[in-house]
Amino acid sequence: MSGIGSGSEPSPSAAQYPALAQMGLVSPPGVDVAYENLLAEVLTNGTAKSDRTGTGTRSLFARQLRYDLRRGFPRITTKFVAMKAVKGELLWFLRGETNVRWLQERGITIWDEWADDSGELGPVYGSQWRSWPTRDGGAIDQITGLIDTLRTDPDSRRMLVSAWNVSELGSMALAPCHAFFQCYVADGRLSLQIYQRSADLFLGVPFNIASYALLTHMLAQQTDLEPGELIWTGGDCHIYDNHVEQVRTQLSRVPSAHPFPTLHLERAESIDAYDMDDIDASRGYEHHPTIKAPVAV
Repeated sequence: MSGIGSGSEPSPSAAQYPALAQMGLVSPPGVDVAYENLLAEVLTNGTAKSDRTGTGTRSLFARQLRYDLRRGFPRITTKFVAMKAVKGELLWFLRGETNVRWLQERGITIWDEWADDSGELGPVYGSQWRSWPTRDGGAIDQITGLIDTLRTDPDSRRMLVSAWNVSELGSMALAPCHAFFQCYVADGRLSLQIYQRSADLFLGVPFNIASYALLTHMLAQQTDLEPGELIWTGGDCHIYDNHVEQVRTQLSRVPSAHPFPTLHLERAESIDAYDMDDIDASRGYEHHPTIKAPVAV
């Protein structure tokens, strides 16, 4: 890995980043800073809580991270964020898929732990995004509706997509963690806010940030807008007890001093037509190695 920590900018003061300073770990500005401040805050000040998996967490409620996508693509550098899985999962959602076989055929196994023997997960994200069931037996394609509204009524305050279908939660292998997102257009730029009710800060959130940044770019491209801002809003922001040492390792690393990585996105004919090879977020991405940790199932 070349270039990590080689920048000439001085490190910010402890007063600027009190959560990291409390641990004696102050990072330079960049894509990682806000995220690592949140990691450190939860690690040092989080409340001990039980959870569905029985693992135990440290948790804080209601936090927000903001990324100006004009600066580049928000791909965390203090550990490797696997874009193959990010791309594959998002395309899987947009295809309306709910069976892991499509992912497995592309070497992606991130949903395997929750699938049944036939690979099914029930009516999870893809089903809700593309075919939300109606009382009369029909279905609503929320993504198509969103794109139509972005094109015809960009000032609308109703540009939301929800995966949180209360009537179908019991049939899902895993209830949606990132429950819904909202779009906003101003001055020809598309911004997107995601609400993540349950935020696994170490394993999940870097992945989710990259995924929704990519979705923002795709939606902007399909509607002839420029990408604006990604706003990540977390509800229960937690670190699992068996991730604490991994978090300390990540916080001990110096983020890349280089600007954000850049995203190259080949334009597709429609939101359904993107392929894995159309997306490249590797340009300028200098990163530390992977940090392995168990997934709480």
